[in-house]
Amino acid sequence: MRKFVQTKSDVSREFIAQARHYLGEDYLPKIERCLEKLNDEQIWWRPNPESNSIGNLLLHLCGNVRQWIVSGLGREVDHRERQAEFDQRSVITRSNLLTRLRETLEDVDRVLDGFNGDRLLETYRIQGCEVTALQAIFHVTEHFSMHTGQIIYLTKVLLASDLKFYDFTDGLPAQTWHNTSSD
Repeated sequence: MRKFVQTKSDVSREFIAQARHYLGEDYLPKIERCLEKLNDEQIWWRPNPESNSIGNLLLHLCGNVRQWIVSGLGREVDHRERQAEFDQRSVITRSNLLTRLRETLEDVDRVLDGFNGDRLLETYRIQGCEVTALQAIFHVTEHFSMHTGQIIYLTKVLLASDLKFYDFTDGLPAQTWHNTSSD
């Protein structure tokens, strides 16, 4: 059980630590589990022209988190071409997509690890809007969660099977998504 957080600095550090945890230790392994079960054709399948493929969602996640955290909070140059993330139709291999996602999240983790929590209420200009660092980190975390859910759903549709993220053998849910093989 976690101890009570006492100060503003403690709250700030815990908020950043939780964002890092969700991105790297919750969402990423779930996406990896999905991708290890799919082939390249399935990753680029879309139910209709108005919907995105898993491949498009992965490109979008990379673009979004890089823009908001690495460029926005980390002050690195923003090279994002957002519409290209959705326009991509040519197959990019599963291996390449996973490498991009992992490298992006490593960069995000590096920025968040070095980010001074006392600066959470400072404003940054991201996507043409003035947002606080807290808003940027919260946005990225919830946005990544939403698209992770879409990737899980599309994987279940394509495979018609449960991805077994939890083991209920002992009656309580035990996380299993960290037990994936690496690509």
